[in-house]
Amino acid sequence: MAEVVLRNVKKIYQSRQKKKKEDVLAVKNLNLTIQDGEFLALLGPSGCGKTTTLRMIVGLESITEGEILIDGKVVNSWNPAQRNVAMAFETYALYTHLTVRENLGLCLKAKNVQPQEIEKQVNHIAEILKITDILNVRPSHLSGGQQQRVSLGRALIRRPSVTMLDEPLSHLDAALRLETRIEIKRIHQRVKGTFIYVTHDQLEALALADRVAVMNFAELQQVGTRKELFEQPANVFVADFVGEPPINLYYQSTLEEQDGELYAVTPQGAYRFQLVPQKRRLLENHQKEKVTLGIRPQHIGLEQKPGYVPLSGKGALFEFLGEYGYLTVHNQGLDLSLLTPADIESHSEQIDIFYDPHKVLLFDSESGENLALNRTKNI
Repeated sequence: MAEVVLRNVKKIYQSRQKKKKEDVLAVKNLNLTIQDGEFLALLGPSGCGKTTTLRMIVGLESITEGEILIDGKVVNSWNPAQRNVAMAFETYALYTHLTVRENLGLCLKAKNVQPQEIEKQVNHIAEILKITDILNVRPSHLSGGQQQRVSLGRALIRRPSVTMLDEPLSHLDAALRLETRIEIKRIHQRVKGTFIYVTHDQLEALALADRVAVMNFAELQQVGTRKELFEQPANVFVADFVGEPPINLYYQSTLEEQDGELYAVTPQGAYRFQLVPQKRRLLENHQKEKVTLGIRPQHIGLEQKPGYVPLSGKGALFEFLGEYGYLTVHNQGLDLSLLTPADIESHSEQIDIFYDPHKVLLFDSESGENLALNRTKNI
């Protein structure tokens, strides 16, 4: 196991075209610490810089600026072998002419490990991964889930300080993704190593990782636990990218006072969200007339719980999602989505709904930053 630290890491890909000297900034001033034994997910859309970050840690990509430390040592000039890290690739990267046993033992054989020790370690890792029954099978006869386990086994058998997984479930169907995800979590708990997991799938990241680092446009947006990302997103991008079903977002909302209460009002006055005293204090030094308002469907319902505040809207669309329902109401051209019990009748008439005012999120209308976190930084 090892701690991994990235300090002001930058990666620029220089243009290969002589006429067009448009360099590409792949990673911008990244500062990130992965704790010893932690499972951290790098989450973001395609092209955000997460795989480049992984490859720089492994040593497959050089860094343009900054430092990478593994176990307290600066490794900028070290090759991948010297860093003692291992990577399981998206495409599995198995040798098709070798059996599973031979694929697993290949790196040990290259290190001149004695055959009996190779056999011992192969059997041990196969037992952990539950692949003892396929050791003599070639990769072409394996399912996608089995190939992924073998790929992970090849990484783990080296006993690396850090294990990297780059989109390991992207080629699997839904059932295999769930099965393999559970296995990866179990393996991490058993080997207790430092894992860094790259994915564009928020469900994978939230299910597996101790913490999630969200990236977009080459920059780190936020690092946090599931709860922190869900309840205290750093900005509009994180709020919108993390969370299922997606958050309700209303740009260009206004702030209005009525009967001693302050409200955030969506465009056209479709919905008025009361702001609790803590939210009002956030706006004391906020000079702008507009904010971006957000509230998650999980914090709105059909039942008036203690502290919840009523709204109204016309039922427009009901979706059955298994354990719960997903209801969209409509008012003056704007939709508002909420979670409901799965067995309710579809609504088409005007209905009362209720929201938790403590869960209303306010973002700067220009920068998109969470006003609550902004205020905390400036205190």
